[in-house]
Amino acid sequence: MSRRRMLSAFKTGATVGNYADLAVLPIDVDPQLVLSRNWVDQPFYQIFARDTIIVQMSGSSRISMRNSNVNYFIAQVGDNVYVPAGTPHRIEPIEEGVMLRYVALEAGLVAAAWFCHTCGEELHRLEWEHDNDSEAAPIYATACARFSADLDARTCGTCGTVAEPIDLDILGWSGLVSAAVPVAG
Repeated sequence: MSRRRMLSAFKTGATVGNYADLAVLPIDVDPQLVLSRNWVDQPFYQIFARDTIIVQMSGSSRISMRNSNVNYFIAQVGDNVYVPAGTPHRIEPIEEGVMLRYVALEAGLVAAAWFCHTCGEELHRLEWEHDNDSEAAPIYATACARFSADLDARTCGTCGTVAEPIDLDILGWSGLVSAAVPVAG
């Protein structure tokens, strides 16, 4: 992956899209720092094997959490949100904003999980080994495409609700799906 030297988060942020999670530090720095500019709700809950911190640089967001004592945080400019390892969390922009995320150099497994909108049960989870040198958007797009294509994955085993397929166009992820992306169910 091509890394960008980040002298200005706002200038660099203006060039990236939703959940790009663009690496901005040399590959051997721990923790790693990734940047994204978001204006659409994250289409899944993300789960990291290690702790992570999200910094709201501009705009504002609701960061929703599952399996946590905290249901959500409203992040305003300058806020830092600590997300413990294993906590499903989702970014829901209130207004477009630039975010930074601190990720451990050896981050381990990362997952995308979807939950039933009716009863809250987990519908499906896809996992991959975090690679600090891979672009995030193709991984996220591939995970979303696999979820969308699998009716069983989108159907709640508890209440029978069927989740809608994810619109990759609205996220700017059309054309990023790849069979070569190492996402496992």
